[in-house]
Amino acid sequence: MSLTALSLVLFAALLHAGWNAMLKSVTDRAGVLAAVSAAHAVLGLALVLAFPLPAMASWPSIVASTLLHYGYYMLLFRAYRHGDLSQVYPISRGLAPALVALSAVILIGETLTPLGWSGLSCVSLGVGILALQRGAVHASRQSVGLALGLGVLIASYSVADGIGVRLSESVFGYMGWLFLLEFPVPLAIALTRRRNGGGFGGRVLLMGGLGGVAAVSAYGIVLYVKTIAPLGAVSAVRESSVIFAALLGILVFGERPVAGRLIAAAVVAAGVVTLALA
Repeated sequence: MSLTALSLVLFAALLHAGWNAMLKSVTDRAGVLAAVSAAHAVLGLALVLAFPLPAMASWPSIVASTLLHYGYYMLLFRAYRHGDLSQVYPISRGLAPALVALSAVILIGETLTPLGWSGLSCVSLGVGILALQRGAVHASRQSVGLALGLGVLIASYSVADGIGVRLSESVFGYMGWLFLLEFPVPLAIALTRRRNGGGFGGRVLLMGGLGGVAAVSAYGIVLYVKTIAPLGAVSAVRESSVIFAALLGILVFGERPVAGRLIAAAVVAAGVVTLALA
C-alpha cells in the first residue's frame, strides 16, 4: 500500500471506531443505527444528484452489496438483542480481512506478496487476541455463530464493493447509490416503533446523525482506496478500527484489562506496518 492509501484507511478506521464508541455510549442502539442509516441515505441522495450514474457493469455489485448490508443489519440487531456482541464482535472484524483476501485471489486474481500475507495475518491475530480479552472464549455458541455470520457478510460486501467501485467509472456516483439504497433500514425501524407506540429521542437522533456522517465518511474513504490498493490489504488495515475502539474503551470507558488490549494493539500495528512495507 502507498503511504497515501495507508493514511486514508487508518483515518477511516479511526472514524469507524469513533462512531462505534458513540454507539456504545447509548442504550437505544437500534435507534442510533436507524439514524446512522438515515444519514447514509440523505448523504447518498446528495451524491446521486451531484455525480454521474455509475456504469452498468457496477450495478450487480451495488445490488449485491445492498442486500448483504440488509442481512448485516438484521444480524447486528439480533446480536445486540442477545447482548453478546460486545464480547464477540472482534471475531467478525478479524475474520473479514482473511476472507476478503482469499476471495480477491479467487474472483479477480489479486494477491499479496508473502510480506503482505504476513501483515494481514498479524492484523487478524491482533483482533483475535482482542476477542479473547473481551471473553469470546466464554460466549455462547449462538453469539459466536452470529459473529461468524457477521464476518462472512462483512467480507462479502467488501469484495462486492471492491469489484463494483472499480467498474463504476464514477466512484462518488457508486457511493451515492450504495448509501441511498440503505433507506429501507431506518424506514422499517421507524414503522415498527410507530406500530408499537414508540419513537426516537432527541439525543438518539443527534448521536445517530453524527455517527452517520462519520460512518459515511469512513466507508466512502475505504471505497475510494479500493480503487488504488489491494482489497485484502485495505480490509486488513480498515479492521484496525477495532483496536482504536479498544483503546477508546480504555481511555473513555475505563475498560479492563489494559495489558491484553495493548498487546492486541501492538500486534495489529505490526501488521499494518508490514502491509505498508509490502
